[in-house]
Amino acid sequence: MPEKYISKEMLACLKQYWGYAQFRPWQEDTILAVLDERDSLTVLPTGGGKSLCFQLPALLKEGTAIVISPLISLMKDQVDGLKDMGVEAEYLNSSLTTEEQKAIIARVRQGKVKLLYISPERLRTEGTINLLKSISVSFFVIDEAHCISHWGHDFREDYRNLWSIKEDFASVNIHAFTATATKEVQSDILGQLRLNNPQINIASVDRANLFYRVFPRVNIISQINEVLSRHKQEAGIIYCLRRDDVDSISTQLNKFGIKNLPYHAGLSDEERHNNQDRFIREEVDLIVATVAFGMGIDRTDIRFIIHAAMPKSIEHYHQETGRAGRDGLNAYCYMFYGRGDFQVWNFFLAQSPNKDVMTDKLQAMYNFCARPQCRHKELVSYFNQNYDRQNCESCDYCLQEVEMVEEPLKIGQDILGCVDSLTFANGQGFGAGYIANILKGNITDQVVRWRHERSKNFGKMPAQPLAYIRYMIEQLEAQDFLKREGEFLTLSLTDSGKQLLRGEITPMLAKPLIAKKKKEISLKQKEKRDTDWVGVDEGLFELLRKKRAELAQKRGVPAYVVFSDRSLKNMAALKPLTRDDFAAVFGVGEHKLKIYSEAFIDVIKQYIATKTSS
Repeated sequence: MPEKYISKEMLACLKQYWGYAQFRPWQEDTILAVLDERDSLTVLPTGGGKSLCFQLPALLKEGTAIVISPLISLMKDQVDGLKDMGVEAEYLNSSLTTEEQKAIIARVRQGKVKLLYISPERLRTEGTINLLKSISVSFFVIDEAHCISHWGHDFREDYRNLWSIKEDFASVNIHAFTATATKEVQSDILGQLRLNNPQINIASVDRANLFYRVFPRVNIISQINEVLSRHKQEAGIIYCLRRDDVDSISTQLNKFGIKNLPYHAGLSDEERHNNQDRFIREEVDLIVATVAFGMGIDRTDIRFIIHAAMPKSIEHYHQETGRAGRDGLNAYCYMFYGRGDFQVWNFFLAQSPNKDVMTDKLQAMYNFCARPQCRHKELVSYFNQNYDRQNCESCDYCLQEVEMVEEPLKIGQDILGCVDSLTFANGQGFGAGYIANILKGNITDQVVRWRHERSKNFGKMPAQPLAYIRYMIEQLEAQDFLKREGEFLTLSLTDSGKQLLRGEITPMLAKPLIAKKKKEISLKQKEKRDTDWVGVDEGLFELLRKKRAELAQKRGVPAYVVFSDRSLKNMAALKPLTRDDFAAVFGVGEHKLKIYSEAFIDVIKQYIATKTSS
């Protein structure tokens, strides 16, 4: 069949089930690759509509598509969403009773299931292999395919064995999907799955609707409170490095009257599951968590992510921030970092079999934090892609919220000159804290002991706070002018640092954020939020949101499965009063039109009547 007819059929399916009038970038090409019956690897960013790329062709092809998924919660949410659109989908996992599993297997054998979700562990069982050999399998999907790779960030041993699909089902195509994959991870996925002449679809990893802001950590609770004041009644996640940090921050915020729930591996399975469900059902809008929280969280209205500490890799950061703004609307990502985060992660990684690889990833993450540059460009470059825009208009650097120092070369030379001149007899240098005290002119016991108050560098930066000097040192290290070595993390110059000292290179150094600048950021953000709500009746939106929560509870699904915030905003702008009008709302397919239109139209009619009478 000619491609134009296939495309027409794809658009009809998109409107019928998803209620969308057009595809997002890369979706159409990816779907065509699946329909072309050719193995493929697709890298689409979180929020880029990755799942639709294999769900839609499953509806157009004969047989049952088998989706390998890593988490029970992820399977359930995707299947709930598909069923709510009228798609025949099921999952098989340990959460089901024996009788439930038997009933699903019977439906699969009868050809009544278009998408079947299973875990990699279940795929290796003889019973599952026999089941799949007894039916018509349209294709296999490996979701979260980065789990295959030792170079990845969520490696799982059972994913490593998925090469067996090619042995057991040689004639069936495999399609691997992931949101985050460097070139090394991509190569590993292709090799491990033994894909045959695959089509490779690599979309831009950039999420233009995310606003990135990175700050040195000073007083984390007051910094978090400041962010939360900009996001009242909005959903968000606060990520912490350790369980104790989760408990501490969660408790303090609740004392301030900011309702939230904690999530980490130290809680009981029941409490963790309950807290996650309450967040997904919109009973609470804020969760404080370790990185154990996240994969499979498809709540589409998350408007902000706060990192109370630096993640251990850019892959993790990209995936965690990617949980915001999945509806395509603007969302905000804040990170508060300190040099201590690097040291904590470095300690954790000491026992890792991939220590060298993970240490390089950690250094790249730290460099991202401490270098004043376009955040979008840096993220895209890390994943070996080009970023053509001169100004992203959605990060602290490009929005000129980061103020650059007036004499970066002089400051760089003052600091590097101090580091270079102060060494022990064995040539070993001093740590960043000691260097900062020398430049500030602080007489400490250690300074007196080494008689460095007589040094020509002593008091070279007397007007600057210690925190300012330390921030400059961190930026010089992140730009590879300084390195830390040995057990005591002493500073020394790199080759680039020696060039800077000779005046051959100039560093880029940013000032710490001041209170006046913070106020300007808040005002800018408020202006941006007001723009996002142009034409939307906020009073009606809240009523529609309550109705969504009520319907979701009745159906036993997360609220976003019923409709995304984007759909509710569109309703609150269009105010549809008939089924035909309601069909034009973003995200309304045939099944949702049938089961939801009456309930939401009633809310809109009552709202208009109340407004008219008053």
